[in-house]
Order: sequence, then structure tokens, then C-alpha cells
Amino acid sequence: MKCTVIKIFNAMLLLLAFIAIISTASPDRQTYIVRMDKSKITNTFNSLGNSKPWHEAVLDSIADVSSQEEEELEATPPELLYSYETTFFGFAVKLSVKQLESLKKIDGFVSAIPNKMLSPQTTHSPRFLGLQGSKGLWHSSYLQSDVIIGVLDTGIWPEHVSFQDHGMPPVPARWKGTCEKGTKFSPSNCNKKLIGARAFDKGYLASGGKINETEEYLSARDTSGHGTHTASTAAGNLVENANLFGLANGSAAGMRYTARIAVYKVCWPGCTTVDVLTAAVQAIEDGVDVLSISLGSTSVAAPYYEDHSAIASFWAFTNGIFVTFSAGNSGPHKYTALNTAPWIMTVAASTIDRSFPAIVKLGNGQTFEGSSLYTGEATKPLPIVYGKTAGGKAAEYCIAGSLNPKLVKGKIVICEEGVIIGAEKGEQVKLAGGVGMIQLSTEGEDLASEVHILPVTLIGALASKAIKKYVNSTKAPTASIAFKGTTYSNRAPMVAAFSSRGPNLVGPDVIKPDVTAPGVDILAAWPAVTSPSSLKNDKRRVLFNIISGTSMACPHVSGIAALLKSKHKNWSPAAIKSALMTTAYTIDNRGKPIADLAFYGSATPFAFGSGHVDPVKASHPGLIYDITAENYIYYLCSLKYNASQISLFVDDFTCPKKATMQPGDLNYPSFAVNFEGKAQNITVTYKRTVTNVGIPRSTYKVSVQEPKAVSVIVKPKILSFKKLGEKLSYKVSFIGLGRTKTVASSSFGSLVWVSGNYRVRSPIAVTWK
Repeated sequence: MKCTVIKIFNAMLLLLAFIAIISTASPDRQTYIVRMDKSKITNTFNSLGNSKPWHEAVLDSIADVSSQEEEELEATPPELLYSYETTFFGFAVKLSVKQLESLKKIDGFVSAIPNKMLSPQTTHSPRFLGLQGSKGLWHSSYLQSDVIIGVLDTGIWPEHVSFQDHGMPPVPARWKGTCEKGTKFSPSNCNKKLIGARAFDKGYLASGGKINETEEYLSARDTSGHGTHTASTAAGNLVENANLFGLANGSAAGMRYTARIAVYKVCWPGCTTVDVLTAAVQAIEDGVDVLSISLGSTSVAAPYYEDHSAIASFWAFTNGIFVTFSAGNSGPHKYTALNTAPWIMTVAASTIDRSFPAIVKLGNGQTFEGSSLYTGEATKPLPIVYGKTAGGKAAEYCIAGSLNPKLVKGKIVICEEGVIIGAEKGEQVKLAGGVGMIQLSTEGEDLASEVHILPVTLIGALASKAIKKYVNSTKAPTASIAFKGTTYSNRAPMVAAFSSRGPNLVGPDVIKPDVTAPGVDILAAWPAVTSPSSLKNDKRRVLFNIISGTSMACPHVSGIAALLKSKHKNWSPAAIKSALMTTAYTIDNRGKPIADLAFYGSATPFAFGSGHVDPVKASHPGLIYDITAENYIYYLCSLKYNASQISLFVDDFTCPKKATMQPGDLNYPSFAVNFEGKAQNITVTYKRTVTNVGIPRSTYKVSVQEPKAVSVIVKPKILSFKKLGEKLSYKVSFIGLGRTKTVASSSFGSLVWVSGNYRVRSPIAVTWK
């Protein structure tokens, strides 16, 4: 089962002259990642005495067939994008439907997965996470060891102060990566901090994507800002007096600020799964220790055998690499969590205790607190316009052309969220002559701030309803907005309404997301050429910017994982994941259950998984739930994957005819239980094995909080360990007592192993289908 390092060969594009000429023959062409059987392919084409590389020979053979069938259309030959060898044997290629059919007939064809589009999904957050000074995980003994974090994103701004290498030791000899030359990027842009930079665009271009070279660099250099921000959140260096327009001022630092960074640019503005998989495989070969990927599909989660990210992440796992993904920004609706493979750490987003309040005062004396990154003077009381009083069709969304300057000039405009981003709404208000904007929320109390070019505040859903009611019932409504700067010690954490939720659509026997981490109003590095609002007309430039998303939460956990890897060098990726999950907390800084900003109540495991990460406690978890690559393959067998689907993850493996486990037996640090119907007296039993990494001679007693309508029985109730590394198993039975009308479709509880100061907690989520 041990995976050898995967080797990539960038292959030349086939028959470029024909591609430039032919366009009418390829309306049905699509990009695929194709898996082939190495032994059959090499035997076949070697026996023909073919001197061409095997992938060219394969594609030439199907090009000949398709050209005969499509002669009248002057068929476009297959377009080879990337070639993969050793562990993963195959290629990425652009094919017509008929060419794909021909390829499937070749002896040795295994599978073809179509390309998909993906999208990109700090001064105070380290302190909020308990990381400060030179104590604990930031002790020098842990920061000195070399850890390399690979970041797949929009690239990086290499000159940023967060990526300077003052005082860093030489690049580790084991590093095999490089800094590729490209537009405005040369190997000299790398240093002992930024040790690798590559760019992958063939999948994006093959999908029909265009790259405007006046706005985008054909290199690893970042113009979006997303990649620079995430890289610095994970591993940016210590920078004093970091702020945005004076807001959030303090010392900025990545979670593992002494780690090396290797950047793999895969977004152009679009990102494709072909480029992501190829970059991930290259990162494995280069020698990264952690992969941080703040990207997600624009559609619902797909089965793991159709999910390039899941497949590439499994290969990374088998090479000892910890992989972190963002959960997605499609909350608060159910089944929206992405990147849900169990070997991936899937991260939700929540607030920290810092905020940027702005006060809206209406003409009737009512006041409401919102959020704003504006730092100017308060507005005086001004007339409010909204919808029909502001313009024509869609004026309530403030889209281009919808606002009437005669109605808007000199006034505050109310804009509802939706259709375009908030910064673009503000731009339209300013262009129409408006002097301020109140942005209304339609769902939840998220107050994730955006940078604007005029005075703006974002208001939660409850306040939004009250403001609309006032405006619609008043002849001459007015309002003023006052800006309060930066405040601390607010209630936190709270799960963001935008954060994607479970249950897990693909693997319902595994709770997703796994944990939550800071992802709202995060300050981090920003490119020198990009405005903080990302608007072209905004000529301001900043060193640091504040943005929000599960994309911001993901690199927090990547950096924390790098810290744990420094302290526990022999821990597997699954052990690190277990430590982060079983020590996560569910009580906020007010002593109350962590709130859900979408539903005005407590968050559940489908919102935050095991809870909020606690890096200090994760470094001493007591027990861990370890999982091997082989365990995961047997888990895939329990999902009834066929031989072809299993071969995408591992070569030469046949699932046993008789199942060795049920999906719920995966040694995961949480419990997802699914009952059919009312489940009266139905019992489901799962097995778990824990490894002692705490005190050699220790005894743990179980404590269970039962979900509603479920009885939980654990055997044995006591685990007694005699030494470190010892493994002990237990079984837990969940007995459905019969769901009644008073019980929701899901109920939640927990199972905790307690020994002294150790509390090894696993959430329980029960769903009735």
C-alpha cells in the first residue's frame, strides 16, 4: 500500500498547427483525466515497435480512428495537456466524444474523469488561537525544524514583507522543487522562505478559459490577492504594525511563521480540476509536508472516484502529507459541504473576537450595529433611497445601470445582497452620485466586512428587516452612519452563515466539515498591484487586506498542522487530524455553546464538525484515532466501489468478496449514524481503536451525552493503558428509540474519553432518513 513518489512529465501539445485552424469540428470536445493500466499499455505499444512516448502512441491511434469517422469535419486531433507516470499512470487530454469512445476500446483503458471548474473559496487570529510570544507551539525548539507548506491557489506576491527570509537557514536538502520563470517572475524571486513557485494553466485554457495578459501574469505571480493572503495566513513571517487603513493594527504572523512556502498557481481567474490535480501531484514529488487548498467545486460534492481533489489528496496522504481544504461558502443550506473525503481535513469558517462596528441611526431614533472597514468621519443624517426610489429594475441590488443619478445623488442608498459583490454595489452607488450605502443581509447575522470606496456598513438580517420596514413606511426616511474602528473581546467564535454545511452528501457515515477555524475578517498579506476592494477604479494600494471565507479558515489549520508536525515528527496525517478534532472546543469565550450566525441558535456538528480548533490542546491530545491508507481503501470497498473506481486510488488491489467493515467502522474521530424511517429499536454498532500518546500508564473513562431519541452503549467503559503507543479498541452501539414529531431530522451528542486533564471528545450526529 505504500505509495511511491509520483513523477510528472510535462508533455508537448500534439499537432498545434491543426488546433489553430480547426474550430468547427470540436464543439463537443472536453478535457479528461485518463487512467490507464501501465502493464497493458506498455506491452501493447512496445510490441508494435513504436518509438514514440506511450501517451503519444495511444492518442495517435485514436486520432487515426476518429479522423476516418469524422473525415468530412477535418477532425481535431486529441490535445495532450499533462502526462503522469509511476503510481498514477495516465494523462490529461482534450477529446471529442468519438475520440473518448475510441479510447475506451483500447485494452488498458481504466477510466476518464471529466474536468470541472473550481473557485477560490493575521494580526489577531494567532492570539485568539492561543499562539503568542515564545511559549507552547511557538517555542523556538518547534519552530526551528523545517516544514514545507504547499499552497495551491492564485499564486503569490513574492516581494511582500511577509515572505522575506531574514535569519532563515538554508533550504532543506530534501527539497526537489523549483521556481519557474514566467511573466514578471524569475528564480531570483524565491528565497529561503519562498522556496518553490510553479504555474499550471493547461487545464484552464483547454476548458475555453482566456487569460488577459494585461491583467494576469503567466507565472506564479498573484494579481487576485487570494493566494498571497492564504499563503501568509499559513506561514507568513512576523511583521510589526500590520493593518488596513489603521484597522486591526498589530503584529501579523502566519500560524507556522517559520515554515517554508511552495506555491502552485492553479487559478487564472478560473481554476480547473485538471490543473489542481497536476499541481498536487507535482507538490508531492517536490516534497511538501502540508498541502493547503482553499478551493472548491462550483457544483455539489461528487463521489470520491469522480473527485480529482479527493484522488490527489489520497496520494498525498499515502506520502505522509497532511491535506487541508476549505469546506465552501455555500452555507447555511444542508449538504453543501465540499471536499468531504475522510482523508482530507475539511474546514468551516467562524469569527474571532475582533470586529469593526458601524452604527446606523435612523430618522425615527432606532439604532443598529453593522460592520464596516471604512475609517472616515461619520455621515450626517441624509435621505435614504431604496428600490424604486433609487432607480429602475433591480435597483434594490444596485447592479450596473439600475440606479438613477437624479434620485441617488447626495443620498444614502440601501442595497440588498445578491447578484454582484458588495464592493461592486458600492461602486455603482458612488458612480450614481450616492454618498453612502447600507448593505442588507437576507439570511443570517454574518457581518463579514468588505473594503469599499465610500462609507458603507453591512447589516444583519434582523436589522435589515427593521430598516426596510422603516423605509417603506416613512415618507422621507433618513439615516446616518458612524464608524467605530476596531473593537476586541466580542463574543466568539460564531460559525459564519456562509460556511458550507453537512451532512456529508458523498459519505454520510463521516461528519463534515471536520472543524472550524478563523475565517471572518482576517488580515493578511496583499499584492502591491491590487486594490483592497479588487475594483479596477480603486487606485488605493495596501500591504495587508481584510477578507473572509472558508478560504481564510483553511490556511489557519494548515499552519497549525505544520506546528503539530514539528512537535510530533512521527505522527501520521490521520494522527494530526485526530488531535485537532478530539481537542476542538464547542464552548465560546462567554461560556456558552458556540453560536450559529445563520440560525440564531447553537451550532451543530454539521456546521462546525468537532468544534473550533485549539492548537495548544491539540499538541497534547492524550489519545488519537489513527488511520492508514489501507484502512481508507477498505472504507472505499465498503462503499461498494468497483475495481475500476478503486484503481484510481491504488494499483493492484482487489476488494474482498466478503466485506471486512461497514462504512461507519472507519476509525474516524467522530460518529455519523444514519437511521431509516422512525428507527424503533434499531441498533447500529461501530468499532474504534485509540492509541495512547499521553501518559504511559493511564486510565480513561467514557462519558456520553446521548442524542435525542437514541440510546448509546459503550463497551468497555474503561480503557487502561500500560505504555505509550498501546492501542485499545471499543465498540459503541446506537439504539434508535423511535423518532417522534418532537425530534428533528438530526440530533446530536458526544462521546468523551476522560483521564485527568485529557478530554478526548468525538461528536455524534444521528440522522433519520
